[in-house]
Amino acid sequence: MYRIALPNKGRLAEDARALFTDAGLEVRVHGDRALSAALGRGDQFQAIFVRAEDIPEFVADGAAELGVTGWDLVAESEREVECLLDLQFGRCRLAVAAAEDGGIRSVADIPPGSRVATTFPRLTRAFFDFSRLPVEIVPVSGAAEIAPHLGIADIIVDLVSTGSTLRVNGLREVATVCESSARLIGANGARENGGAQAIRELVSALESVVRAKGQRYLMANVPRAALGSVKEVLPGLNGPTVVDILNGGDHVAVHAVVDAGDIYRTIARLQSLGATGLLVTRIERLVP
Repeated sequence: MYRIALPNKGRLAEDARALFTDAGLEVRVHGDRALSAALGRGDQFQAIFVRAEDIPEFVADGAAELGVTGWDLVAESEREVECLLDLQFGRCRLAVAAAEDGGIRSVADIPPGSRVATTFPRLTRAFFDFSRLPVEIVPVSGAAEIAPHLGIADIIVDLVSTGSTLRVNGLREVATVCESSARLIGANGARENGGAQAIRELVSALESVVRAKGQRYLMANVPRAALGSVKEVLPGLNGPTVVDILNGGDHVAVHAVVDAGDIYRTIARLQSLGATGLLVTRIERLVP
């Protein structure tokens, strides 16, 4: 049995459970306070629920073979783990921010010796060392955005998604330390160890779900004479699939994978070429 460390609460936990369920590995937990759960119907994988910030430690020390957590937490931990897959949720950035009315618009404007409050002291230290700007790091356990108002620090380094929390607290983002998203991680060499086949199969299953996000499967009947133009509208993965229609006359069926954001324009362009019987459906998995 392979243990997979999953976040025990928060949006990362919800999205991780949804992803594994979509991949056919439903988290079968007994009670809200359970510390572990079976994944799927077999006995190959088991989920253990821990704090997101502890997951790199669990994986590096062998308490779990795999884990799901934010890349920011992996980088801050400095533990030797391998990123197996970008899960493409939980997107955010670790940013440097200063008071809106303080006159700081870039890192170059930060006075040497400034106090910087953060819950990411290692990444923050590395960033300012690289910038060759001497600062004093002030580690905090949370709510870094309040630090400038309390006189604890002049600058903060904190996670930012939309930036609304910074604006509400009168702060301006001036630089990005790193970009982050949820990752599937394993111990170094996880792809080559004794369970390499099982891990590869798990990565492939999760990747097929991730790849399908934001994609749609489109089918339409189009005039055979318009196929040249249709191929420009529906590039698909390797071009559209064209199928003869029984008693279809001068029409053929075309199938293609289309980005969800392009569906509106794609349908309009196909209709202008004489397409009929258009059908759009979601994709659960996509394996190229």
